[in-house]
Amino acid sequence: MLDRRLNAFRADLAEERLKGLVEAETFTKGTAGHVSVPLADLRPHPDGKVGIDSQLLLGERVQIFDRANGFAWVRAELDGYVGYISESAIENSSDEAPTHWVMALRTYRYVEPDMKRPIVDQLSIGSRLRVSDETEVRGTQYALTDDGQAVIAAHLAPIGTASLDHVAWAARFLETPYLWGGRSGFGIDCSGLVQMTLMMAGKPAPRDSDMQADGLGIEISLDQRQRGDLVFWKGHVAILEDAETVIHANGHTMTVARETLADAITRIGPVYGQPTNLRRVL
Repeated sequence: MLDRRLNAFRADLAEERLKGLVEAETFTKGTAGHVSVPLADLRPHPDGKVGIDSQLLLGERVQIFDRANGFAWVRAELDGYVGYISESAIENSSDEAPTHWVMALRTYRYVEPDMKRPIVDQLSIGSRLRVSDETEVRGTQYALTDDGQAVIAAHLAPIGTASLDHVAWAARFLETPYLWGGRSGFGIDCSGLVQMTLMMAGKPAPRDSDMQADGLGIEISLDQRQRGDLVFWKGHVAILEDAETVIHANGHTMTVARETLADAITRIGPVYGQPTNLRRVL
């Protein structure tokens, strides 16, 4: 059985690469698109009342398979995740690709290069945008987009720039609210924290904790653990800050929090059991 989170198929329509693997009335290659809003919720069904599976950030690329009833059925280029997002949240892609991404946990986009002017919206870490120029106003450097909007230049870097390790990035997320399916500096879940921090450190990762536990890095034993290793429970994952401390987005504090590994094991055990495995990201 193909995983519906990673394969686009329905009775009426399926992605062309799945021919011979699934039955569908029609197959399509889809069309290239990108997210055009700061944050787009990705759902398992085209229904705004169902919970979200994940989120896509401004500028992230998608393959669009269908548009109907206000939703677009897409597959995210970054991690292959399939789902439905608001049709108004995407645009067809052009040849003008994003040039920069947000390195600050959160930042503002201004109507023009002046921090005293109104903001257009707020952007999360990892958001991608095209910078066409830069300017300085009262000693502050601004990056400008084609429409004249502005972002603090120090909050951006060329796409692909990776600094710090994923543990240092995780520490920057401390006290970010917990959000089931969240994947941004505004709200994040446990596996989203792993994926986002690895992304900012230049390493790809699957989206969900079961995917990460099955194939991310190599499996290690508890007594081999060190900074950066991942500890998995059934349905949960934490990042080791050192051999005795973890950082994780969790439903206990409803934040990204730091606690000792021993306390986490004691607290989580009665509900989800003991850790299932540990993995080291290569």
